[in-house]
Amino acid sequence: MGLPCLTAFPGAVGTGIIISTNRPLGVRLHDAIADLIKDYERALSRFRQDAIPAQMAQATHGGRFVFPDYCQGLFDLYDRLYSATNGALDPMVGEDLTRLGYGRQPTFRLQAGAAGHLGRIHGRPTWGDDLRRQGAVLMTVGPVSLDFGAVGKGYLVDLIADLLEPRVEEYLIDAGGDMRMRTSRPVSIAMEDPGDLSAGVGRIELPHGSLCASAPSRRHWTDRSEDAAAAGLTALHHILDAIDGRPVDRVLASWVVAGEKDNEHPTGLADGLATALFLVPPDALAARFSFSCALMYADRQAVISDEFPGRFFTDSNNHPST
Repeated sequence: MGLPCLTAFPGAVGTGIIISTNRPLGVRLHDAIADLIKDYERALSRFRQDAIPAQMAQATHGGRFVFPDYCQGLFDLYDRLYSATNGALDPMVGEDLTRLGYGRQPTFRLQAGAAGHLGRIHGRPTWGDDLRRQGAVLMTVGPVSLDFGAVGKGYLVDLIADLLEPRVEEYLIDAGGDMRMRTSRPVSIAMEDPGDLSAGVGRIELPHGSLCASAPSRRHWTDRSEDAAAAGLTALHHILDAIDGRPVDRVLASWVVAGEKDNEHPTGLADGLATALFLVPPDALAARFSFSCALMYADRQAVISDEFPGRFFTDSNNHPST
């Protein structure tokens, strides 16, 4: 790839962020990125007691919560994805994740009576009905548990790119597989096999733009309790359908590429679409967003869109019209 300068931010957003550039960042730029990451986590992380989502979850009567101005674009993306999926992608799933054992302090065991409270169908608050927004200000009338994981990591990559682009000619930002790049030669990226993390199912060649992948293979757990078995919730992971609050099982993995030309926040969009593809068909999203994608379904059938800059290691692929 030819980018000799490597800068790491270990532990950032739970995965670490690695930035490769054609020239050193310098102290001021490095510190600006570090400060951005700290501020971003303090504002949006559901795992921090001092973050705004924790305040919202504890606000018995709701309130007015002021996020940093740069969050307006993040919330705009959630508005669009919530609408495009008819509410199946909803940051209010933070409450469902907690009931499934993946809360601020994960237990990986269902809470008592969880099955009767999961999802919109059981009255859990929703992004569309139980929250008002003015720019980067969110207003609620009761406690809500927000999880920005579907878009948040990719959106942070875009904010970092905004700091980099005036100062470096070439870069690659990698936040645990959420990538944005501008390079003179294509970057070769393996498509990880969701059933065997040591193997690949394909390869992508991308010189510029954003790539995000999603799969439950790295964040899944098993609850062998009688309650979990009775509810059909023994095999659990973090990608939920917000309608019923249950882990989805139709898709094994998704890969999304979004370009800068048509998208203001391409990595945030790619991140969100990688989750949305677990919930709705590609064609439903292609009508509203500019992207290309590849999918592997539960039966390991692979599909790939015509414009996707990669291929599976098989010739038996179908082609959705994205």
